[in-house]
Amino acid sequence: MTDLFASDIFLRALAGAVVIGLAAPTLGTYLVQRRLALIGDGIGHVALTGVGVGLLFDQSPVLTAVVVAALGAVGVELVRERGRTSGDLALALLFYGGIAGGVLLVNLSGGTGTNLLQFLFGSLSTTSSDDLAVIAVLGAVVVAAMLALRPALFAICHDEEYARVSGLPVRALNVLLAVTTAVTVTIAMRTVGLLLVSALMVVPVAAAQQVTRGFRSTMHAAMAIGVLAAGAGVVVAAEADTAPGATIVMVAIAVFLGITVAAALRRATRRRPRADSPQPEPPEVVLQR
Repeated sequence: MTDLFASDIFLRALAGAVVIGLAAPTLGTYLVQRRLALIGDGIGHVALTGVGVGLLFDQSPVLTAVVVAALGAVGVELVRERGRTSGDLALALLFYGGIAGGVLLVNLSGGTGTNLLQFLFGSLSTTSSDDLAVIAVLGAVVVAAMLALRPALFAICHDEEYARVSGLPVRALNVLLAVTTAVTVTIAMRTVGLLLVSALMVVPVAAAQQVTRGFRSTMHAAMAIGVLAAGAGVVVAAEADTAPGATIVMVAIAVFLGITVAAALRRATRRRPRADSPQPEPPEVVLQR
C-alpha cells in the first residue's frame, strides 16, 4: 500500500478519480431529480465521436470530445424543448449516431481497438499531468456551477413551468445543465470510461436518497459517496490488478446495496414493538341486555 502512494502514476489516477467522484454526483443529483438518469450514456456516445474527431485530425481527444459532446447535448435539449421528437427518441438517436460515428472516425484515423477501449472503459494509468490539469479545472467549474446555481437549477428540475412563470431563464439554465453534463461525461472518460460514467452520476445519488430527505442533504451525501467510491475503487483496482473504471462502479454499487440493506433494517426495527413496551389494553366490552 505504501508503494502505491509513492507512485506518480497512481497519485495522478487517484486525484483524477476523486475529482470525477465529486463532480459526477453533484450534477447527477439534478439529472435524477429531472428523471434524466440515462442522458449520461447518450452524451457519452456522442463524446466518442469527438474522440474520433480528435484522433482523425491529430488533436487532443479530450478537448474535441468536450466540444462535440457539448454541441450534442445542446442539440438534444433544443429538440426536447422545441421539436416534435420526444426526449426518449432524441436520446436514442444520440446513442446510435454517436457510437456509430465514433467507431467510424476512430477506424478512419487508423486507431486500434485498444485506443477505443481506453475511452469506452477508462484508462487511469495513461492519465498525464496535462490530462489531470484539464480534469481538475473542468471538474471545479462543474461543481462550482452546480452549487452556486442550486436554487435556480432545482426549480427547473422540480417544476419547469413554475420556474418559467417565476421569471427564471429556463432555456439558458437547461442549456447550462446540458453543457455541464457533456463536460462531466467527457472528463470522466479517463476515469470510468464513456460507457460507465452514467453509473457514477446516478448510483451515489440513489444511495444517498436511502438515508436523506432534502435535496441539499442528498447532494452532499451523494458527493461524499462518490468521492469514497472513486478513491476506494482506484486503490482496490491497483491492489487487485483490475480495471479501475469497472472497479469504481462496483464499489459504488456495493455502497448502494449496503446503505439500502441498512436502511431497510433500520425501518423494520423502528416498526417492531419492543418486548418491554406497555401493550395497549383491549377495550371493555359492554353487554347489552
